[in-house]
Amino acid sequence: MRKRYVLLIVALFCLTCRAWCDDVFIEAESFEKKGGWVIDTQSTSVMGSPYLLAHGLGVPVQDATTSFSLSKATEYRLWVRTRDWTRTWGRTESPGRFQVLLNGKPANPLFGTRDKEWDWQDGGVVFLPKGRNSIALHDLTGFEGRCDAIYLTSRLESEPPSKGDELALFRQKKTRCGALASGGEYDLVVVGGGIAGCCAAVSAARLGCRVALIQNRPVLGGNNSSEVRVGLSGLINKSPYPQLGNLMDELGGVGYWTYQEAIQDSSSERSKQILSIMNLHPEKNIHNAGPASNYEDEKKLRLVESEPLVTLFLNTEIIRVKMRKGQIREVIGKNIESGRETCFRGTLFADCTGDGNLGCLAGADFRMGRESKEETQEASAPDQADCLTMGTSVQWYAEETESPQPFPDCPWAVEFNETNCFPIVHGEWMWETGLERNQITETEQIRDYALRAVYGNWSYLKNHSTRQQEFSQKRLVWVAYIGGKRESRRLLGDVVLTEQDVLGHIPYDDASFTTTWPIDLHYPERIAGIREEPFTAYSESKPIQPYAVPYRCLYSRNVDNLFMAGRNISVTHIALGTVRVMRTGGMMGEVVGMAASICKRHRVLPRAVYADYLSELKDLMTKGVGTPGFPDK
Repeated sequence: MRKRYVLLIVALFCLTCRAWCDDVFIEAESFEKKGGWVIDTQSTSVMGSPYLLAHGLGVPVQDATTSFSLSKATEYRLWVRTRDWTRTWGRTESPGRFQVLLNGKPANPLFGTRDKEWDWQDGGVVFLPKGRNSIALHDLTGFEGRCDAIYLTSRLESEPPSKGDELALFRQKKTRCGALASGGEYDLVVVGGGIAGCCAAVSAARLGCRVALIQNRPVLGGNNSSEVRVGLSGLINKSPYPQLGNLMDELGGVGYWTYQEAIQDSSSERSKQILSIMNLHPEKNIHNAGPASNYEDEKKLRLVESEPLVTLFLNTEIIRVKMRKGQIREVIGKNIESGRETCFRGTLFADCTGDGNLGCLAGADFRMGRESKEETQEASAPDQADCLTMGTSVQWYAEETESPQPFPDCPWAVEFNETNCFPIVHGEWMWETGLERNQITETEQIRDYALRAVYGNWSYLKNHSTRQQEFSQKRLVWVAYIGGKRESRRLLGDVVLTEQDVLGHIPYDDASFTTTWPIDLHYPERIAGIREEPFTAYSESKPIQPYAVPYRCLYSRNVDNLFMAGRNISVTHIALGTVRVMRTGGMMGEVVGMAASICKRHRVLPRAVYADYLSELKDLMTKGVGTPGFPDK
């Protein structure tokens, strides 16, 4: 009797496991064909996953499709993790509507119509046959429908967990992709493939370091990529190390500010070459929100891939770190499409993420927001510390066509009228949101609010303005869905650069890259008649003389083997106003690569470069690692 009872329990357990094993969990970003949907990774650290976004500028995008196999034919309950993104602002029109097609047939509900927060929307019970089945995301609006994951379960009363650790554990169990892969061992692991990260990786490699460059997007360049389209600003090749910037020039080529500099000094051979190039390609005069070709994604990729000591890992998000005795020993990255996890071991690491993501995971000291005047003695600092940051820009542009171009009404968007609309076809940096929000935890809402402003303005011009005729043949061509950030975490080093350092030209013995941009700070601009929070910003600038920033701003004060380059280096909020532009960030990367090579040569950590080998760093900065005289033919 006991034996029968045991066998019955085992059989029931096996049947239950069989049912559980036949459940289907699909991360949307892993769909075999994305169609017109794009992968959004900006909120991964908050959500635990990227998601698919239907960014069609008001025109439904092509279906995303994939397939899966079932071992038996039975009924399944469909769950779709999504959200109604405009309910955050109390809107009920649900612009992000989409259908889920199973074997070509739509499930009954429309998705993206219920909850303002990410949650599982019940798609009802469906019968699915044994063998291969297909699934598709069918966008209905072109206005930012979004899908995180699909779950099909034969346990019809079972509901997946919706939030927190329970959801994270559920996701982890359902998406296991085999054993942790080895990504190799390196002298320097650079996390973040923006301008600063690319320069750090190439600089270190040219000086003999084995380098991993890890980027969580499919392209390099960060804000200067075709995804965000911010032009390169800041001057290079300045005293005391005029060879710093040559590598930046190789990577970034001729941009708007290089052109402006050449106009001011048109006598040199280099200036003549630049002016000749820009005359042949006048479209490159568009600094921000220009054609995709202006930002030369392929050029950046070729430069990085041409370095034999650099191994590039695109579409890889760093999700964990392993520490030992105050140092990072390895980082674990997750492929944003396949979910496959890879371990990267290194002696040295560089946080070039902009958001300080690696430093945060490693427990590095950091700061967000504005310091008080009492804390920093800066003339421009507020009396009380606060959380204000410079914001995120979502840029856009439209083009003239030969026929009328309709655009949908957008009752869910920011509301405009004749006195406060913007009758323009090109939205640049000043379309800036989130200055009073957390640029890390609220990044999705910050970006979404910017989209509501862009779509609301364009819809008003097209459908309600007295200028309808003027705009009738204009078509919205490009709107960024990846926000261009200016500020979030600032990792703290042995020196925290201040306003008085820059304006007072305070000399440091470890002076390195030169900052030339003014102390340029942004503040929210409130527009009459707009009841919601600001979506534009204004700038207040203090001019500076070129200033060489201390090397000690480029490594962490408490994570011993962590460098940083880009907008997350060790500066106050006020001082960030000058160092945050990308040509300056590129030179930071050059210096970090040089310092990493010294660390490798002497088997020391970043702090020792200042303490014991500063003369070697100065020699390298004098020589430079880039090709002088760029551009060539």
